[in-house]
Amino acid sequence: MAGQPNLITLTNPRSPAAEAYRTLRTNLTFFAALDRPVETLIVTSAAPDEDKSTVLANIAVTMAQGERRTILVDADLRRPRLHEMFGSTNDQGLTNMIVEETALDDPPLATTEVENLWLLPSGPLPPNPADILGSRKMEQVIEALKAHADIVLFDAPPVVAVTDAAVLGTKVDGVLLVVCAGRTRREHAQRAKELLERVHVRIVGAVLNDAPRGVTLGGY
Repeated sequence: MAGQPNLITLTNPRSPAAEAYRTLRTNLTFFAALDRPVETLIVTSAAPDEDKSTVLANIAVTMAQGERRTILVDADLRRPRLHEMFGSTNDQGLTNMIVEETALDDPPLATTEVENLWLLPSGPLPPNPADILGSRKMEQVIEALKAHADIVLFDAPPVVAVTDAAVLGTKVDGVLLVVCAGRTRREHAQRAKELLERVHVRIVGAVLNDAPRGVTLGGY
């Protein structure tokens, strides 16, 4: 599998990092049980290069391993990475569902080696990502994907860099923000929180990534 070293939940499932992802899965499930269900979730970061896609992919693996039908969607229509991590092509994907009516009924999902986990790559990159993610058609895409899964997880561009995550966040059940230890600037994290709250996006929590040993991965 291409990019497999990023998937610690597969390559070293007994490691502390893999266990931290399983704890994060439990926290997300528990949070949903206390409040309203989380069937659609965005994972994003404040700024670029904070490993949001790696965190998301590992969350998706643990969700699937927990016997939940999981669809992983690459909604980063600027720098898509998930197809590389799972050794898939990017010829068909999310943007096809936006422009092709038949794709709504038959989403171009790619299988993975993980049972219960399917990938929807980004597809061909458009010139106007934020407009696409904020469209009424995107709402139809989300509903179509929910019919095929227990949970749909979206990768989205960094919040501070572009408006994509905030726009898409208004259409899903929640957003999980990745914060990278030693890399994320405090002002960027605060700015990301403010931008999401300004459009009334539900922030379900934050993940501290690349934390020193002994520090938990998931924070709420």
